[in-house]
Formats: sequence, C-alpha cells, structure tokens
Amino acid sequence: MPGLLSDALAWAAIITFILGSLLARRNERTARYVTAAAWTLFAAFWLQLVPYYAFEHKSYIEGFLSLAAVPACLYAGYLLYSGRDTLFVLSKAVAAMGVIYLPFETIPAFALFGVSIPAPKGVLMEAVAAQTKFLVNAFGYHPEFIAGDQGYLNTFLFMDGDHRLTISVVLACTGLGSMAIFGGLIAAVEAPLRRKFRALAIAIPIIYALNLLRTTFITITFGKQYFQFFVDEILLMFGSSDPYMVSFFISDRIISQFLAVLALVGITYLVVREVPELLTIIEDVLYMVTGDEYDLREALDLETPKSRGGSA
Repeated sequence: MPGLLSDALAWAAIITFILGSLLARRNERTARYVTAAAWTLFAAFWLQLVPYYAFEHKSYIEGFLSLAAVPACLYAGYLLYSGRDTLFVLSKAVAAMGVIYLPFETIPAFALFGVSIPAPKGVLMEAVAAQTKFLVNAFGYHPEFIAGDQGYLNTFLFMDGDHRLTISVVLACTGLGSMAIFGGLIAAVEAPLRRKFRALAIAIPIIYALNLLRTTFITITFGKQYFQFFVDEILLMFGSSDPYMVSFFISDRIISQFLAVLALVGITYLVVREVPELLTIIEDVLYMVTGDEYDLREALDLETPKSRGGSA
C-alpha cells in the first residue's frame, strides 16, 4: 500500500493547491506560480503510485489512469501558468477533494485527554463492511466476519473445501474517492448553495448505494468462486499464479471497474443538470485532451443559472 512518501506528496500538493486558491483573489500572478507548482507536485504524487496500482494492486485501469495523470497534471500547470485562468476552478476542486479524502487516508488512531479516537478510515471501513455483510446475508450467504490484517472488523472468510478465502473492505472499497471527487467539484464552483446541496443529494447517495452493491457483488462472487473462467488467461493478464484470485480479478478489476466508469458518467450528467457551472471544469479537461474549445452548455441544451431563477 502507499506509504509515507505518498501521504507526504499528497498533503504537499493539496496544501499548495489551497494556498494557490487563497491567493487567487489577492495576487493573481503569485497564485498562478503557486498553483502551477501544485500541479507539478500532484504529477509527482501520481507518478509514484503507478507501480503500486499496476503491479501490487494489479489494476490495469487504475495503473493506466495514474500514469496518464502525470502528463495531464504537468500540462494543466503549464496551461495555467500560460494564462488559462479557468483552470483555477479545477485547481480549487482538487484542493477540496484532498481536504475531504486525505484525513481518512492519513490520520491514525490517537488518544486525546485519555479518550481513544479511532482512525477515520477504520470507522468508515468497518461501517461499509457491516452494511456489506447485511446485504451478503440477505442474498443467502453467511461467511464468517472477522478482523482483517489492520485489526479492523472488515473481512469476510469463506471456505472452499480446506482453502481459506478472505476478502476485506479497505478504504478504496468505501466509495470515498468518488464522493470526494464530486464533493470537491461542487464545492469549487460559484453557484447558489441550494443548487450545490441538491447536487450533493443526488451524487452522494447514488455513489454510496452503488458502492455497497459493488462490494456485495465482489464478496459473493469471489467467496463462492463464481467467475472461474479463462483461468490461465486471466492469471497471465494480471501477473498472478493463484487460481483462486481469478473470480476476484474478473468481478473487481474488470466488471466492477468498467461499470464504475459508466456510473460516474451518468452521475456527472445528473449533477451537471443541477450545477451547470461544473461544465467549465469539464470543458477545461476536454481542452487538455483534444486541444479544442467546447461549449457544452449549448451542446447539452442546459439553461444558464440566471434563467433558472432565484429559487436556485
């Protein structure tokens, strides 16, 4: 798993993004330099994650996205430095995403005035694991629910004959990353709070519910070894020699990650209907990818915030 270097780079990048956002309204020139530096730090953060996702985590999708994020971040910093001021909004969004996500990733358990405060990620992981257990049991499966390697009650134990199969709900399995992305995007744009809250009320429950279905699906299909197809080919594809992992690779790394991309596209559309201001960020991303300017509000036939009235 990512360690101290990853955490240090993440915090350094996010703090620099925050500083750039604070400076944007006071000293645009300095803010431009600071935020460009933040994008460079963010590129370094993604670069050091590539080996983990590609070789340890064995997720080709996440490994590819991490690798692609490196030049994307450097290009965003270059464009901002060169005068594309709309990228200040995307930079602010990244800062907000980090503020939401990093406390769960990096804050350990500690004691305060004799009171033990649990690690935020432990609380979240155990909550999602307990809800996954409820759904797994509802579908008629009753694996043993045990503490995992980190000491949290977040692991399911199945038996395949004499072979133990364990699967744990870790932080990446909680949906926090996707919720942080939408929370950060919505927080970054200038829009009435009522519309922002409506957008959050759409995105967060859908992400959370779909993620519970995902963890339930993976737990059952791996625990019961339902997807033992093309064993040799799948093991070769993911660089593994453990045939028991085939059902996990198919259910998680292939099916779930592909469906997650489709779900995020759909959720983005629903959120943009409530907060069209987010299109500025999407247009910037499309510009970085294609080099062309886009007017998505006209293409999607979305009303402007003014035409939606003061009730928003």
